[in-house]
Amino acid sequence: MAQYSRTEVAQVMKQTGLVPLFYHPDRETCKQVVAACYKGGARLLEFTARGDFAHEVFAELVKYVKDELPGMILGVGSVTDAASASYYMSIGANFVVTPVLREDIAIVCNRRKVLWSAGCGTLTEIARAEELGCEIVKLFPGDVYGPEFVKAVKGPQPWTSIMPTGGVSPNEENIIAWFKAGVTCVGMGSKLIKKNGNGDYDLAEITRLVTMSMAIIQRASE
Repeated sequence: MAQYSRTEVAQVMKQTGLVPLFYHPDRETCKQVVAACYKGGARLLEFTARGDFAHEVFAELVKYVKDELPGMILGVGSVTDAASASYYMSIGANFVVTPVLREDIAIVCNRRKVLWSAGCGTLTEIARAEELGCEIVKLFPGDVYGPEFVKAVKGPQPWTSIMPTGGVSPNEENIIAWFKAGVTCVGMGSKLIKKNGNGDYDLAEITRLVTMSMAIIQRASE
C-alpha cells in the first residue's frame, strides 16, 4: 500500500516541481534509471505502466526504492480503470495518474486517500476533476495547449494546480515559460530520460538533465 499520504505527495510535487515519466519492461533497467533520477535530485517518478506484466516490474521497483532510495516516491501512470488503480495502490503506488478524467478512479483513490491526477484538456474537465478531489490536474498533451492555456486557466481559477506532460523539455526557455504561466510542476518523459547512440539509457546524462531541470525550476519559481 501507499507509504505517503496524498498531501505529502502533493507537497513534494510542489517543492521539487519535476516528475520524471518512465517505463521499461526490464527490471534492472528500471532500477538504474530511477536511481539516476534520484541522484539528480528527483524525489518522484511516474511509472507509465503500458506494457504486459508491467505490474510485476512495478512491484519489484517499489521494493528496490524502499530499500535503496529513501524519500523517493513512486507512482503509476497511464491508468485507465478503477481496477488497475486499486491493484497498483495495493502493491505500493503512492499516486495515480490517468490520461483522461475517470470518476471511477477518483472514487477508489479518494477512498484510500491516495493522490490522483486526471488528464484534462478543458476548463470544464479541470473544474470537474477538482470537484472530485483532484489536487494537481494533469494537462495532456501539454504541447497541444502550451503555457498560454495554463495562464488563461489561472485567471478565473487561481487555486488550480496544473502539471503539464508532453511538450515539456529540459531547457531553460521551455521550463521557464511553463512556470511563469503558473504550473505547479511538470512531467517529463523521453526528453529527460535520454538514450545514447547505442540505444542504451545514458544514466549520467539523465542525472545531469534532472539536476539542471530542477535548478531551472528553482529559478523560475523564485
